[in-house]
Amino acid sequence: MNALFARHALLPEGWRRDVHIEWNIDGDLLAVTPDTVQPPGVPAAGLVMPGMVNLHSHAFQRALGGLTETAGEGPDSFWTWRDLMYRFARNITPEHIEAIAAQLFSECLRHGYTSVCEFHYVQRDQQGAMYARPGETAERVVAASKAAGIGITMLPVLYSYSGFGEQPLKPEQNRFRTDAADVLRIIESLEPLRDAQTEVGVAPHSLRAASVGQVREVLASLPGSRPVHIHIAEQQAEVQQSLAQTGARPVRYLMDNIDIDARWCLVHATHLDEGEIGALAASGAVAGLCPTTEANLGDGLFPLEPFLKAGGRFGIGSDSHISQSAVEELRWLEYGQRLLHQRRNVAASSTQRRVGDFLWQGALQGGALAAGRRVGSLSAGLRADLLVLDSDHPNLDGLEPSDVLGSFVFCGNDNLVKDVLAGGRWVVRDGAHMAQDAIRQRYKRVLTELRRLRS
Repeated sequence: MNALFARHALLPEGWRRDVHIEWNIDGDLLAVTPDTVQPPGVPAAGLVMPGMVNLHSHAFQRALGGLTETAGEGPDSFWTWRDLMYRFARNITPEHIEAIAAQLFSECLRHGYTSVCEFHYVQRDQQGAMYARPGETAERVVAASKAAGIGITMLPVLYSYSGFGEQPLKPEQNRFRTDAADVLRIIESLEPLRDAQTEVGVAPHSLRAASVGQVREVLASLPGSRPVHIHIAEQQAEVQQSLAQTGARPVRYLMDNIDIDARWCLVHATHLDEGEIGALAASGAVAGLCPTTEANLGDGLFPLEPFLKAGGRFGIGSDSHISQSAVEELRWLEYGQRLLHQRRNVAASSTQRRVGDFLWQGALQGGALAAGRRVGSLSAGLRADLLVLDSDHPNLDGLEPSDVLGSFVFCGNDNLVKDVLAGGRWVVRDGAHMAQDAIRQRYKRVLTELRRLRS
């Protein structure tokens, strides 16, 4: 048995004092008991809270960070960025993918994420052939998650077309090519890897890249409890293409043709009309919001306020990983709304007026649904995923617990995460990942190789 005594811990009902937290050797929480006394021999921490779920990740794109920030001859957009990403992806090997993912996951852990949902679409080799093991590259990412210690939901991607109307893939997309049968083979190959730290779902890439018929075919063979993620309505051009091809906006077309429920995560969903906002909220699906990537790509701003008023669920992801910080995603989720509405403190409710608390707890709940794993709070029966904050840091020292998340999310740029427990295993101590040096050196070697190939 393992245990920690928290002077203050964030539980589902809010901050509680003197909380004894116990977990077993398998990494499951056995008991979370507030208002108790510190047992002899049990270490104590000042401020403890659940680790965040990163619900949208393309791990290999971590190595692309900062390399696309040069203006082209014409207007730059998501579409010009995508072309650069395709060229970058053509040289990546399975070994590269594993090293990049391990670096990313170690960074995510240090900044407050204890789970990640990997939207994985580099499935084929550089010539476009499927690997001898269909799940070769997905297995590499799962191996990286285990080396780093982060929980993972692996989402093999269905990616058959380059645009609405089942347009053929471009040559630079051949590494991503999968049909329904391919994806089901990959999922089957990953079944032996499933455990308390690893789940396997599926991700139709988008309505541009997968047909409704294909999605239905995959879902018919996927266990009903598995998570399903999809990119949707990220760009205005995508909305216009959907209208031209189908006569409907993307979210409306999806919901009219497929039964969308709480196991679905609609990633981005940036451009919604009023009817789509209500339909998405009513479905129980999670809106997967990635504010730093959405800002970097010039996507636009999600209609958060009406979505929340309609009872919608949301979570956050780091997507292309220009940031690996849960705090930064939440901060910019709120700041984007302040700029849009020209007022403050938008993400709140009649029962939770503190914006930091509302955002962290809301993203935990939505992220747990999107991950399809037993995570999202400090509760018996869930995974032992928690953060110990640096309570001696000037931003947190002496604060009342009710003010902690406001300062944590909105004050300063120092990383206030001190220790991290993921799946019952201490993976970060005093701000350093347990395998940081080895992971970093391997990642640096990979970057050197990729930059040489790119030049």
